[in-house]
Amino acid sequence: MPLPYHVLENLQLHKARLLESTRLSNGLGLASWYNDDDLIALDHADHHTLSMYIADGYQSYFQSAAGWQNGGAPDKLCLMPKDYASTWHIRGPLSFMHLYFTDQHLRDQAEQTWDRSPSQITLDERLFTDDPRIAVLYRQFLLNNDWNNPADHLAISSATTLVLNQLLQHYVHLGWQAPAVRGGLAPHQLNRVLDYIDSHLDQSLLLSDLARETGLSEYHFARMFKHSKGVAPHQYVMNRRLIKAGQLLQRSTLPLTEIALTCGFSSLSHFSNRFRQVHGISPSAMRNSR
Repeated sequence: MPLPYHVLENLQLHKARLLESTRLSNGLGLASWYNDDDLIALDHADHHTLSMYIADGYQSYFQSAAGWQNGGAPDKLCLMPKDYASTWHIRGPLSFMHLYFTDQHLRDQAEQTWDRSPSQITLDERLFTDDPRIAVLYRQFLLNNDWNNPADHLAISSATTLVLNQLLQHYVHLGWQAPAVRGGLAPHQLNRVLDYIDSHLDQSLLLSDLARETGLSEYHFARMFKHSKGVAPHQYVMNRRLIKAGQLLQRSTLPLTEIALTCGFSSLSHFSNRFRQVHGISPSAMRNSR
């Protein structure tokens, strides 16, 4: 059983309210929080924390050598390396999301991406900073997907991989320049992974599962797949799930709940919501129209 993340445990000793949390298959931690009128001291964590403000945060103050400073607002990022000590005064409402990770996560990501193992990892401290790329990944994929729904695990794992790579390229000192990834998958790689997706639509698919079928790192696979298909892996998989669901609605008499599970959705409500977003009608309405 993996050890809990220190910051997650520490915040629960204060007024911060934990809205949701999960531990991903690779050990990364995600947590969604709300806080207001609180004084928090964080120190001695054995992991890194990437925090993004989701809503409010204008009255969030950080204690520096020069006194209390603020700069919080939606989409502002705070990157707190391990063993980083800080004191925060939350004087107004704040909704925020945390990603917890370790040196080993960064090292593994670097090895998978560039086939090189960094001898030393130094993560920059950043407070109230802007990073539009990370903000988009948080909002579109980490915030808008159901952490407990297997059908959304691919989008979540893809997003966290891209976040770690953004950190490696811009906030971590590794001693080398990350090379650019160009070109798409070879035909045999693409056919293999497409066959794998279609034969496993009833299961939770992770980026690591798909990358393994091609023999590539998650980072390289995601970029090369998008170059080949024009969409990200998680978008392609969701499209295939919905196409299969539509075929079953038109051609079978299976109950809607069974169709949802067969296509990798954890519940009928999740299936119905995604189906309506794409087709503009409910699954039952499509079935009745045949």
